[in-house]
Parts: sequence; C-alpha cells; structure tokens
Amino acid sequence: MSEENKTLDVEKILKNKLKSISVEKLEDGISKVVSDLVGEDYKCSISDIRYSIFSGADFHVKIEISYNPDK
Repeated sequence: MSEENKTLDVEKILKNKLKSISVEKLEDGISKVVSDLVGEDYKCSISDIRYSIFSGADFHVKIEISYNPDK
C-alpha cells in the first residue's frame, strides 16, 4: 500500500478567514440555530475574541432568552 504525498498549503493555514466574519453575523447565526433547536427566541453576544494564527478563534459566548412583550 503506497502513501500519497500531500502538500501542505501554508498560506491557507496562516490566513484566518474567521476574521472576515463580523461578530454581529456570528451572533445572529448562533442565535438562529439555538432558537430553532429550542423553539423560542434567543439572543447571543460574543466577547473576548482571540484569533489564532492557525485559522481558529477563542471567544466567550453568552446566550439568553429574548424577551419580546409583543409575542
């Protein structure tokens, strides 16, 4: 059995595409997923964002039920 030689794309690894996504879009996306899973409206806030050099990120996520008196 022969192993395939795979080349590592260093440029791709070092370019963190997460930085191009706004925090607001991440919050909206997470809120939507949680709301869909639970069946009630939730809001999300993200803080303490630290991007890593290898296309990753660490951040604090706070999820709370949204109170809408009109519903």
